[in-house]
Amino acid sequence: MTNLSVLYDAPGPRAKRRNVLYAVLFVAVLAAFFWWVIQAMNDNNQLDAEKWDVFVTDSRIWTTFLWPGLQDTLTAAALSLVIALPLGVVFGIGRLSDHWWIRRPCDVIVEFFRAVPVLLMMIFANEAYAMWSDVDRDVRPLYAVVTGLVLYNASVLAEIVRAGVLTLPRGQGEAARAIGLRKGQTMVHVLLPQAVTAMLPAIVSQLVVIVKDTTLGGAILGYSELLSNARLVSTNYANTIAAYMVAALIFIALNFLLTSLAAWLENRLRRGKRGTGTVVKNDPTDPADSTSMASALPTPRVSEPQLTAPAGVATPGTPGTDPNP
Repeated sequence: MTNLSVLYDAPGPRAKRRNVLYAVLFVAVLAAFFWWVIQAMNDNNQLDAEKWDVFVTDSRIWTTFLWPGLQDTLTAAALSLVIALPLGVVFGIGRLSDHWWIRRPCDVIVEFFRAVPVLLMMIFANEAYAMWSDVDRDVRPLYAVVTGLVLYNASVLAEIVRAGVLTLPRGQGEAARAIGLRKGQTMVHVLLPQAVTAMLPAIVSQLVVIVKDTTLGGAILGYSELLSNARLVSTNYANTIAAYMVAALIFIALNFLLTSLAAWLENRLRRGKRGTGTVVKNDPTDPADSTSMASALPTPRVSEPQLTAPAGVATPGTPGTDPNP
């Protein structure tokens, strides 16, 4: 009996035929849907070669629209991550504090900005910069996008940090306090370094979210990110489907690179943790090693005890004496 058969009954012949029928029907429906989409695109002349060739023949699409849009997307995402990550660490540690006057404000701030939509915070930030600051109008959308992304993602990263620290065994903190470390020192020198590996996938996933959320600023605030520039391409070249598909492929490639980099970094951190420690050549529990170590030690010389007889009494075996006089 396998482990899977314990969870559910193995399908019989009729169930297997029914599963095959369902799979064939699903594939047929999916193929029909894609065929309908392709036919609709063909009827609207979206599959014509001239609508796709421009991405190869006309370099202005890349130099004027797509490449500058990608640069603006990466700029907003990088600034947001650089600012949001330290704030998230600070608020995450603050939520773990033993002092209520630190923990409660951090809880309120994190929960508030997690509840407000990102787009709404971008709009509020844009209006605030317009009314109460001297920020230039050309860079105001960038400031608004970064502000909204920082406020939201810092609160999400704070929860990631808190959860990552809480997943560690309690013995880690207890051992650190047993050797005299204060709680702040334990958090900085013991808990956070160990939680980095556990938090890394969630942090990278949030970075992917940041990259995609930059499109909200382009849709509402007029920020010239990749998707808004792809919209300009579709307007100038009348190739809506082609422009958006190329933009989607760029986003997919960018996010794939980010996740691949995160996986490589996580594996490297795990290998580094496994490689640390003192190398012991001989295992004391191994009989072979114990035998070799024992044979290498010098054999102690044990002297035999010497028997001394009282005065006037001859010891047995002494020459010239008769034991039975």
